[in-house]
Amino acid sequence: MESTGAPSSSWLGSARALGLWGALAITTACAAQPYDLLLKGGHLFDAKNQIDAPRDVAITRGRIAAVAPNIAADQARKVIDVAGLYVAPGFIDLHTHVFTGIEPRNTIGGGVHSLWPDGFTLRAGVTTAVDAGSSGWRNFPAFHQHIIKLSQTRILAFLNIVGFGMSRNQQDLGDADPAVTASFIRQHPGLIVGVKTAHWRYPTWDIVERTLEAGRLADVPIMVDFGTFFPQQRPFEELVGNRLRPGDITTHVYLPSVPMLDAQGRLRPYLLEAQRRGVIFDAGHGAGSFEYRQAVPATRDGFWPNSISTDLHAGNINRGMKDMAHVMSKFLNLGLPLPEVIARSTWAPAQIIKRPDLGHLSVGAGADIAVFGQRTGKFGFYDIVGGRASGDRKIECELTLRDGQVVWDLNGISMEPWEKLPPNARNK
Repeated sequence: MESTGAPSSSWLGSARALGLWGALAITTACAAQPYDLLLKGGHLFDAKNQIDAPRDVAITRGRIAAVAPNIAADQARKVIDVAGLYVAPGFIDLHTHVFTGIEPRNTIGGGVHSLWPDGFTLRAGVTTAVDAGSSGWRNFPAFHQHIIKLSQTRILAFLNIVGFGMSRNQQDLGDADPAVTASFIRQHPGLIVGVKTAHWRYPTWDIVERTLEAGRLADVPIMVDFGTFFPQQRPFEELVGNRLRPGDITTHVYLPSVPMLDAQGRLRPYLLEAQRRGVIFDAGHGAGSFEYRQAVPATRDGFWPNSISTDLHAGNINRGMKDMAHVMSKFLNLGLPLPEVIARSTWAPAQIIKRPDLGHLSVGAGADIAVFGQRTGKFGFYDIVGGRASGDRKIECELTLRDGQVVWDLNGISMEPWEKLPPNARNK
């Protein structure tokens, strides 16, 4: 019989059966491997969930699917061995400047430019960077369109009380409108997380009062970079003792000009009193705001920052600040226990900015993760005036995940040995 080229009904039936069995086999295999990725063998720090113990962490569709002492490797499509390393929520840098190149004269203070975030955050374990007032309501749309929406790093913002932010005159009180600022913040809930004032050069409280009013209207915290000090007319003690509300932030804790120590070099009591009252003291290392002459005696007397942050900008990445992991290492070597260093870089800042969805690795949370090592040896750290301190421990970020995807891998622990790759392998 001449063939018509059409398959027989028996062949079709066999093919359909084979296809069905193949589909069932694939479904069964997928069911047997419910997790996309498994971080296995690490030591987990999760302050929200009070975990400081060995834990495996499983991820599915960009979210935490399971956290347990032992998750079988055959339950995941990909396993990354993190034995000997620490696992933590992705670090949250509460004070950065990442609004780059959009506005003319877009500078921080004396001509120090903001930075594109992804080149300086992910490699240090930072998955969320909070821009501290680089933009105001007038130029935030440009910041949002050209930086925030295009970054792998999650970018949040404190909105500057001055409409043009740090790109123009921060002394322009006429452009500091609390009602407009608050209205703009309410249009971007969760993205704009507070109000910022910085570098005020006059002996009045005008700019602080307007910033506070915007914070009250929008129900968000404010962050104050105190600027020029006027000990009589505008004392720092008055700012943190009376004017800031619980939950409001003063940044640059160990700034040399902060009246921190008494004549005997001991911590002045008003600082701990303000901290107990609920005022937030943020590290904000920067290029001019961390001096060991302040930090060493203050921390010996028990005064630690509520949040660890960098004040990231182009003027400090090649100096004493370097990056978030380096700043965290400074506090580690000052005597802050490692779990506290991690807590003040994850869950604490998440609470400060009212983003409880961040800073932890609860099941269902987004899989923003920092995997890091604690190197031991002889290390040196220096402050803004060139004062050097020795240390024997250093935090080094090994692997960073953003929404479950590897975005930084220092030593290729998420990669396959080259001999096992197929000939047609391409760059990921």
